[in-house]
Amino acid sequence: MIAKALLAWETGNQNPVIRFGTNIFKEDMKEAIKRLFLGRVKNPSDRNVFHSLSLIAFFAWVGLGADGLSSSCYGPEEAFLALGEHRYLSIFIALASALTIFLISTSYSQIIALFPSGGGGYLVASKLLSPQIGMISGCALLVDYVLTITISIASGADAVFSFLPPEWIVFKIELAILGVMLLVLLNLRGVKESVIPLVPVFLVFVFTHLFVIVYTIIMHLPQLPSVVQIASEEVTKTRLELGLFGMLFLLMKAYSIGAGTYTGIEAVSNGLSILREPKVKTGRKTMTYMAVSLSVTVVGLIFAYLLFQVQHVPGKTLNAVLFETVAQDWGKAGVIFILVTLVSEALLLFVAAQAGFIDGPRVLSNMATDRWFPVKFAALSDRLVMQNGILLMGIAALTAMVMTQGSVKLLVVLYSINVFITFCLSQAGMVKYWWQSRVAGWKHKILINGSGLALCSFILVSVTILKFYDGGWATLLITGSLVTLAMYIKQHYRETFKQLGRLDDLLKTAGSVIPHKKGEDNRSVALDQDSKTAVILVNGYNGLGLHTLFNVVRFFGREFRNFVFVEVGIIDAGNFKGTAEVENLQTKIKDDIQCYVKLMNDQGYFAEGLTFTGLEVIEEVEKQAPQILAKYPNVVFFGGQLVFAKETLMNRWLHNYTVFALQRMFYQQGIPFVILPIRMP
Repeated sequence: MIAKALLAWETGNQNPVIRFGTNIFKEDMKEAIKRLFLGRVKNPSDRNVFHSLSLIAFFAWVGLGADGLSSSCYGPEEAFLALGEHRYLSIFIALASALTIFLISTSYSQIIALFPSGGGGYLVASKLLSPQIGMISGCALLVDYVLTITISIASGADAVFSFLPPEWIVFKIELAILGVMLLVLLNLRGVKESVIPLVPVFLVFVFTHLFVIVYTIIMHLPQLPSVVQIASEEVTKTRLELGLFGMLFLLMKAYSIGAGTYTGIEAVSNGLSILREPKVKTGRKTMTYMAVSLSVTVVGLIFAYLLFQVQHVPGKTLNAVLFETVAQDWGKAGVIFILVTLVSEALLLFVAAQAGFIDGPRVLSNMATDRWFPVKFAALSDRLVMQNGILLMGIAALTAMVMTQGSVKLLVVLYSINVFITFCLSQAGMVKYWWQSRVAGWKHKILINGSGLALCSFILVSVTILKFYDGGWATLLITGSLVTLAMYIKQHYRETFKQLGRLDDLLKTAGSVIPHKKGEDNRSVALDQDSKTAVILVNGYNGLGLHTLFNVVRFFGREFRNFVFVEVGIIDAGNFKGTAEVENLQTKIKDDIQCYVKLMNDQGYFAEGLTFTGLEVIEEVEKQAPQILAKYPNVVFFGGQLVFAKETLMNRWLHNYTVFALQRMFYQQGIPFVILPIRMP
């Protein structure tokens, strides 16, 4: 009674439950502003939320396929210009590009079938080769997705300034930075909300570019036989000038430098988890849309460059020069067409950056789940997006944009090397799988992935050698540094889990550590309303939770007669894959909490378990605290916290300090919260 009176006096004769609502107005204002920019909160327990957030093949083609299709804005140009005066050899580059697109996309369709829950380069290499090789592939992918964002927006800015006065180009970086920030905001709202507004832009791009390609063929239809003849003569002429090997080297150089054309094809397999069920069927359909649209656009544009004899003009993209050449005699309609086409191209390149924001955080969350990176990158926001990953990708892209000054020529080199590292490792993993499994049709399948491996390896080696001193060394250095950091983080987590494993020995002797209450018969007892209640926050039935429980008993003896165990199951990117995964999480935490309840019941104490699922521990505990306080008025909250022998910045970065935030929250409400240290050697 004294404790109740004291609590009433401290809270001004108010129920402690009410105290949690004192800042309601401030929180409502904060939430209203947040909703304005980020949209409404989404409930991860809603069975319909997965359906509402997932993408059908068409929207996936827009959100993920735009990355591949947008590469037609810079890949074909790089290859065409690399041929110099030997323009008619571009026919061979165009055909080789189409063949490469279909070969790589077919290879990734096999990956989609084998990994229906998501078969990106990280998971494929991790499961089929080794976790370490998978980590290298993942690091290459992360750098690749940062560069996807950077090169797409930089190239989009180039397209914008192709039709603006030349003196305005000084504002290109500012526009590019604004583009990155806008996409960060859109993606913080959610994947689907960031894709749907971009559909009209995507369709305008497809129709305008398809029109230019068809128009070019119709206008030059009578000349096509002569083009083939001139190309044959060009082959003979080039062979005489450079020799057979010189001509082959020129073709291989142009083909390799235009390798940016094939980047983005892997985006569908990486983003499979956001596709509508059945995911494999939707993924394969999306991959088909991407392969057909990209190959038609690339081949069509290269032929258009050739037939219209397009020349490089400083300050303009080759596509801009092509469109101006096509529409130069159309009067005002031509001006409007050029403007609409270039604006759609610029905006599509901004759309293409979506792949970096969709797949980059997903790869990062997978690696965080495997402890290659801090676990906080697997967390979901209340908009059910990987907020930390999106922000990290945005900051990294802004840094790359400023450091390269938005130079597409430099970025395409950095971009191509990393994406083909992942391509090679993924194809190698698939080749190994088919060879070892020998499933039905394995010879046909190994031929596809083997051809893809050979082709991707050739491009990787060629681009690295040709462009090493032009910036290729930088991407290898950045990727190597990221690999080193991941190895260090993994080692830290491995050592921490090794030490925590020693605590798990407590599971074997749990019953003998807690003193048995005399006079009790090892059955569940009723709640003693007049006695104190210990509310202990746990994260599973493990040595960590038991250590916290035993410390409560050790430090406070028989002070507490009632024990309430609270566990919050965190819904993160690792288990937010469907209703079944969330239900499995709920079942697991209920089973865990019952182990604590049974342990204390067997010792003659009252015990109860409370389980909740949510996106954040603090938010869920704050939400449930009033009900706990109403039922157990005389409570003290407890939480365990790892204490390292030497506190470092890395420790604080890699481990959460949630209990301190919870303690501050309860402290402001006048409710005791005790942190029990768990020392690590």
